[in-house]
Amino acid sequence: MMPVAAGEGESGPPVSAARIRSDELARTKLTVIMPVYNERDTVAGVVERVRRVPMAKELIIIDDGSTDGTSELLDQLAGGEVRVIHQPQNMGKGMAIRRALTEATGDVVIIQDADGEYDPTEYPKLVAPIRAGDTAVVYGSRFRGSIENMRWPNYLINRLLAWMVRVLYRAPLTDEATCYKVFRTEVVKSIPLHCRGFEFCPEVTAKLLKRGYRIQEVPITYRGRSKREGKKINWKDGLRAIWSLVKYRFAG
Repeated sequence: MMPVAAGEGESGPPVSAARIRSDELARTKLTVIMPVYNERDTVAGVVERVRRVPMAKELIIIDDGSTDGTSELLDQLAGGEVRVIHQPQNMGKGMAIRRALTEATGDVVIIQDADGEYDPTEYPKLVAPIRAGDTAVVYGSRFRGSIENMRWPNYLINRLLAWMVRVLYRAPLTDEATCYKVFRTEVVKSIPLHCRGFEFCPEVTAKLLKRGYRIQEVPITYRGRSKREGKKINWKDGLRAIWSLVKYRFAG
């Protein structure tokens, strides 16, 4: 399927998993990429929820130099469809995703955080538009779905980043910074990524749109957590994201 121009229409017609026969969806192999850094309290629960999703899949976990016992716990969880790769030191979310992409063998790739803020039961509806051939890229939009416990500063920066995408790239996104980014594997592997940290999101978004891919949004549910509960992203990451969207709009 050829890329669709980024500025065409809205985010695309809603496609539900019901439009795809369950046996056809099951034949689509999903690669779940999970970067993990010091998530001992939540990662086992998220891994179990991913395992229960009724799709053919592989889960590639990149342990990004954890120091809180997460590494040892992940080794206990490894096996079957779950692979664990240990980074020797903390190198950042972007580097972890880039490492995992080199190992991905599925038809479709989805990014999954290990903190429990996103619900893996929503995989089928996120993959459905790609499986139907409607698009090559899907973002799960929290702002088209439901949000619980998002702090006001995070809400503002998320709104600002989406507005910047609409202005700079003429793409009608409502949620640029969502974790749930879903790609045809060959598409995301073709994007030259240089990110190290949380700037993965703006970099991959900018480069996809500049290549002419249309990003279709699907509503998702989101339950945020506080810094006390372990949330790691901060205002500096927001500034890096803003700069990345500007830089890649005008960079060659």
